[in-house]
Amino acid sequence: MLIEPRVAGDSRGFFMETYKQGDYEAAGLTHPFVQENHSRSVRGTLRGLHFQRPPKAQAKLVRCIVGEIYDVAVDLRPDFDTFGQWVGVTLSADNRQMLFIPSWCAHGFCVVSDHAEVVYKTTAEYAPELEGGVAWGDPDLAIAWPTVDPLLSDRDRRWPSLAAMAASAKAVHA
Repeated sequence: MLIEPRVAGDSRGFFMETYKQGDYEAAGLTHPFVQENHSRSVRGTLRGLHFQRPPKAQAKLVRCIVGEIYDVAVDLRPDFDTFGQWVGVTLSADNRQMLFIPSWCAHGFCVVSDHAEVVYKTTAEYAPELEGGVAWGDPDLAIAWPTVDPLLSDRDRRWPSLAAMAASAKAVHA
C-alpha cells in the first residue's frame, strides 16, 4: 500500500505526521510497530530481498528521508495467484511517500541518488534465526531494478532464487 501523508508546508519548511495509529487503522492497517531501523547507503547499493519467517514475520512501513530509492516488495505466498509478483515504487525525501509492505512479502531497495537514508518500522523484532531472502536478480522475478551491477552485501549475494526458496518450503506463510 502506497501512503501519501498530508504535508503542511510554508516558507519555513514542512510538517507531516509519519504515523498516526487512528488514521492507519481506518485504512485497515492495524499492525503494531515494535522496532524502527535507519540505514544510510551510497548510490547503487541494493539491500534485499529480505523477509522473516513466522512467528516473527515482519510487516514494514518504509520511507526515504534523504535522497531517493527504488523500493520493491515481492509476494511470497506460494498458494496465491500473486506468488512471485512484485511492485516497485520510488520513495524519496522529496515525494515523502511511504510504502506499507505486508509480512508475506520480501523487501528490497536500490539507492538511485548519491546517497539515501531509509527509515522503516517493523511489526516484529529482528530475529536472525528466522531471516530469509530471495536473489535480487532472479530472472523469474524480472524486477526492473535501476542498476545491473549493484553494490551488495555478501549475504545478499547468496540468497536463492524464488523457485529454490519455495522448493525448500521456506516461503513466508504469515
